[in-house]
Amino acid sequence: MLDVGWLLPIAGGLIGIVIGAAARLDRFCTLTALERYWYANDATGIRTWVLAATVAIVATQALVLGGLVDVSTSFYLTPNFGWTGAILGGLAFGFGMALVGTCGFGALVRLGGGSLRSLVVLIVLGLSALAAQRGLVAQARVEVVDKLALDLGFAGDQSLGSLASALFGADARLPVAVLFAGLLLFWVFSSADYRRRLGHILTATVIGGGIAVGWVVTSWGSRHAFEPVQLEAGSFVVPVGDTLMQFITYTGVMPDYGVGLVIGVGLGAALVAWRKHDVRWEACDDARELGRHIVGAFLMGVGGVFAMGCTIGQGVAAASVLAISAPLVMISVALGARLGLAYLLEGSAWSVFRISHHRSAE
Repeated sequence: MLDVGWLLPIAGGLIGIVIGAAARLDRFCTLTALERYWYANDATGIRTWVLAATVAIVATQALVLGGLVDVSTSFYLTPNFGWTGAILGGLAFGFGMALVGTCGFGALVRLGGGSLRSLVVLIVLGLSALAAQRGLVAQARVEVVDKLALDLGFAGDQSLGSLASALFGADARLPVAVLFAGLLLFWVFSSADYRRRLGHILTATVIGGGIAVGWVVTSWGSRHAFEPVQLEAGSFVVPVGDTLMQFITYTGVMPDYGVGLVIGVGLGAALVAWRKHDVRWEACDDARELGRHIVGAFLMGVGGVFAMGCTIGQGVAAASVLAISAPLVMISVALGARLGLAYLLEGSAWSVFRISHHRSAE
């Protein structure tokens, strides 16, 4: 046995630098992708995000089937499926994301370019995530999420492969992985224009591959460390709070992989911003904007814990292990973001439904 000590956060930091740099170079942002799809009919950003998730699925499933990593103890695959948290948390996270203008991952990338607004967002997000995980808000989470969770123990875990295997009475993990990855790749590259976007394709490959490498690193750490190691690949909700705690307290507890990843993403984005002379100090214009960012960050922190992940944590990391929560959370996040954007840009969140009704009547 080997005390991995600082190896996990260092590895997380190095991977974070790579994906943070890639995201900054390509302006990778889930909210921007959704906004451009809804308001400019441009699916380029969505295709890049879906491709990142698909790369993570292909790489992770290949590692699992090859026996190189074991993700069975990941919290994404617990038999208890918190469906209420996936829906309510996803809606809250998406609405908060619209109020802020980006997600936790995007806030780190923007912070690397000098955005003090993002610093405020990350502080509030991290503290509210800790409150929802182990503070007063956690009491509501237990009642609303934990006690209403569905028991999927009959399948062993909540992965789509395990559920299909239980349904058909045979090991269907490989066919399910191939089917989903194939369908996603077909949709992504069905656009001739996107097939020429090599920069976006490279960004998606780097981010998706970075998530898969995270499973390798933490899986290795769990086998060799003296202390328990959380199996994770990438999330930017609770790890942001853990990073804050590492800065403001000292308890002798080593920072984990997630803390290293959070710091690394910020550093990678900062390096690119500095290299491209793109560092600009930015703050909120007035109290109203500051208030909107604080409320949005709080919704993202609480919603991310209720949903057990963010646009990266659920949308890429949970998707890579084919957790059933991933599509439900991301649909909820998208709906929450749509309501939030309608509130900001159209004057009312409910205008989404009025427009839909008007179009259906036509």
